[in-house]
Parts: sequence; C-alpha cells; structure tokens
Amino acid sequence: YEIRGRIQRKTGLFFHSALIREGRCFGALFFQPETGRLLPIFADAVICAVGGQNKLFGKTTGSELCDGYAAGRLFSQGVLLRNLEFLQYHPTTIETDHKRMLITEAARGEGGRLYYLDGDRRVYFMEEKYGSGGNLMPRDIVSREMYLCPSQVYLDISFLPEKLIRERLDEVRLLCRDYLGLDVSAEPIPVAPSIHFFMGGIRVDREHRTNIDRLYAVGEAASKYHGANRLGGNSLMAAVYSGRTAAQSVHEGCSPFKEDGPRMFSSFIEEEQRGLDALKNSRSLYPAVYVQRNIAEIMIRSLGIVRTGKELAEGIEALDFYLNALKSLRFDPSVSIYENYRIFSMALLAKAVMQSALERRESRGSHFRADFPETKDEFRKCSVAQWKDGEIRIRFEAE
Repeated sequence: YEIRGRIQRKTGLFFHSALIREGRCFGALFFQPETGRLLPIFADAVICAVGGQNKLFGKTTGSELCDGYAAGRLFSQGVLLRNLEFLQYHPTTIETDHKRMLITEAARGEGGRLYYLDGDRRVYFMEEKYGSGGNLMPRDIVSREMYLCPSQVYLDISFLPEKLIRERLDEVRLLCRDYLGLDVSAEPIPVAPSIHFFMGGIRVDREHRTNIDRLYAVGEAASKYHGANRLGGNSLMAAVYSGRTAAQSVHEGCSPFKEDGPRMFSSFIEEEQRGLDALKNSRSLYPAVYVQRNIAEIMIRSLGIVRTGKELAEGIEALDFYLNALKSLRFDPSVSIYENYRIFSMALLAKAVMQSALERRESRGSHFRADFPETKDEFRKCSVAQWKDGEIRIRFEAE
C-alpha cells in the first residue's frame, strides 16, 4: 500500500490527546513542534503503539522516547488501565550515561555465575540457595535475591573459553568493552537489576479494543498477555499478534469516517491551543526537567523490587505534591513545549501505578510486598485503574 501511495506518513509530530466524544474515538490531536500548532487527524480508528513507561523511572533498559505521556493523557480522558503494578526488573544490567544496558541471560545460560564479595570470599548466593541451576531462576527471583545482597553483585564469565565468548556472547563482550572499559575474559561484570518491561498498560479485550469505541492499543502499551510476570518470548508474540489482531478488528468492525470532525471538535481544539499558547508566556517555579527527575526518583524509591505499604503511601503523597503544583504549570524555557505539557499526565500515570501497587495487598509475580509476602486467592484478578470525578479509583476484576 505504501509503494502504491496509499499510505501517507506524518513524521515529527507529538501525540497530544485523543479526540473522544460520548465514549467514541474520532481521531487524535498532534503537536507540531515547528509551528507550535495542534493538528487534528480524524480517522475510522486509532491504534496506540506507544510502548511502555520507561521515562517515568529515569534510566531503564528501554527507550526514553517511551515516556508514559500517551497512556497518562488517555487515562485522563477516560481510558482504563490495567495491572500497572507489575513491572519486570531484569537482574543483570550495567549503567551508562543515558540508560541501563542489558546483559543478556544467555551469559548465565552459557554458565555465567553471580556472586558478591564477603571480604575476599566469593559468595555464589544463587547457587547456595537454589542449587546448581540457581543462576537461571526467573528474573523476579534473581532480582530479589540481588536486592538482598549486602554488597555489589558481579556476573563472572571470565572462566569461559574465549572462543565461546566471541561466538555466543560477543554482544556482552562489546558492551562491557565500550561502556565500562572492561575485558570480560579477564574481569567480572558489575551488574544490578533495572526496570525492563511493563506487563501493565492500557486495558484491552481479545480484539485489542479499549473501553473507548474505535480506540485500540497494541504491543507493550497494552495489558493483555503477560499477567504478573513475563516470559522472554511473550513480547515478540504480543508485538506480532496484537498488531495484526487490532488491524483485522478495525478492518472488520469500523465503518468509514463520515462525521464533520472539524465542527465537532473545534471548541476542544481551540481550548487546547489556548492552553499551549498561554504556557509559552510564563515561567515555572518548578522547571519541567526538575519535576520529571523527582518523579523518577519517587518511582524508583517506592516501587522497587521489594515494596511496602508505607513506602507506597509516602510515594503517593510526594506525587500529590507535584500534581497540585503542576495544575498551574508554567513554561520552562530550557526544554521543548512538549516536555513542559507532558509532565502532568506523566505524574498522573505515576500515581495510578503507585495506587495499583498499594491496593494489591499480596505478593504475586514481579510484585513483591514485604508487608504482604504471601499470594492470596482474593487477588487472583487484574487491577483496573480509572480516572473519575477528579480522582483515581482502583478495582479488581477477573480477566
């Protein structure tokens, strides 16, 4: 279709909001950075493929372009979110200036061993607790055990044949060489867990429809296949299958757009444009970058590998402070307009994640509560977050 000229690409735009009326989506509104104007695109259906919420947490293994704004903005427009508390930590990552780089599980699959130092003694903690296959335990268990270690954890593959490393683990070798200046054939790799994947997201049904008619979500943006944890290949399955399923559903179930979109949404678009224009003419007590960094610190502190109700409640209180301050957000000239106006929706999404974790008073999969360490049958359900009457409401429902 693209070769035939039937697909028109519009690049360089930023999602601003969906165009929703009476429970139906009529298209989306986009911000044009070159002009500072909002561009409406009316459509038979809208499919959201916006990824996870990496930037909410600062440095993760994923792209910061996935900032959570789209999900937060849609949430404020009535879209339901599901299972937000289930965040997968990958146990073995290294830190770089801009993100966490993943050290593949293949390194442990080929025989790599995790340990920490107790004086001069290496403590192979996973093997001591779980036996010879301990290093290959599920990600949530390995991450939790690493969290409990008293000192820096290392992954050692230096004893493996150099030929094997170059043939099967060359990516690990190059990553450590380029980012750490480290030779994995001679030195252990300092590793730490990092947020890697979001099992939760926009609530969809089997056809990948949201609770808003003609609005769909696919890939990591959607909550559908992963439950409380994720197996490695499931994200590939979701990426391939969910996009195809949503496209087929649109093809079969959405009639051509016939409404007078410009007339229906003219007042809404004008109001949103006035808000953006007003934002450019004032200054902020709290710069956007400062607020975003603080939100990331709050999320990492309160939504760690091991959580407690006290930490989650403190995190919600801290987010409430910024949400109140952001109601009168003023322009931070050091960053783009988009980076200014996205902060409130990101903070709203952050609070929904936090409240979902607080309400799930049990431990299940990647969600571990030190104050509720047992898995409970009453919570063998999906959490659903809803923005209604100016507040976040959490309920639990069967799949």
